Order: sequence, then C-alpha cells, then structure tokens
Amino acid sequence: MSYTPANPVVWSEIPVRDLQKASAFYAAITGMEMQLNEMGPQPIMIFSADKGVSGHLYEGTPASDGGPTIHLAAKGTIDEMKARVWDAGGKVVSDPIAIPDGRFIYCTDLDGNSIGLFEAS
Repeated sequence: MSYTPANPVVWSEIPVRDLQKASAFYAAITGMEMQLNEMGPQPIMIFSADKGVSGHLYEGTPASDGGPTIHLAAKGTIDEMKARVWDAGGKVVSDPIAIPDGRFIYCTDLDGNSIGLFEAS
C-alpha cells in the first residue's frame, strides 16, 4: 500500500550558531518576517507562512558539509536574491537553474548550511 500525503515535507529545521544573526540573514534574503517562539526547550525563529509547510532556525551545530538543502520561497527575482545573499554575508554557489515551475539558485548561509532560493515562473 502506498502513502501519498498532501505535503511530504511537514517541517524544516536549520541549525545555526547565532540565532539573532541567522534570523537577520534569513529575513534579509527572503523578505519574510522571522517570528520568535519560546514555547519549547529553546528559543527558535519561525519562518512566517500564510499556510502550508514552514520551518525554523535553532541554535545548534550545522553539518560540516552543508547538510540537506532546504529550498525557500523568496521575494523578488533571482538576481535580486543573489545580491541580497552576498550583501547579507552568505554565498551564491550556483548559476540559476531552470525547472518547469521557475528557477532557483543554491546558496550557503552564514554557517555554511545549504539552501536554495526559488523564483516561480
């Protein structure tokens, strides 16, 4: 029997060394507000979302090799996203990659985490 959920990814967590710096970085590159949540065992910063799947940042140890890649929606064009990543202290590590629904770039954040930023067509 096959299992086909509405959303195969239900949540994402990105480990960062400094929650405040990382929160400012992600807010700058995506255009999203980050929301502080202190209900669990440690403070986290949640990506704002109207509906659907979201995620958060938490203070932890990032993977030494970038870890899995989480693709994020971001405001603006790929060129605007690239500029914001560099301006915020991250790195763009690929040229834009076109797919039927749009295009994306691979980047690394302040801690070396692998992320993708997506521009819909």
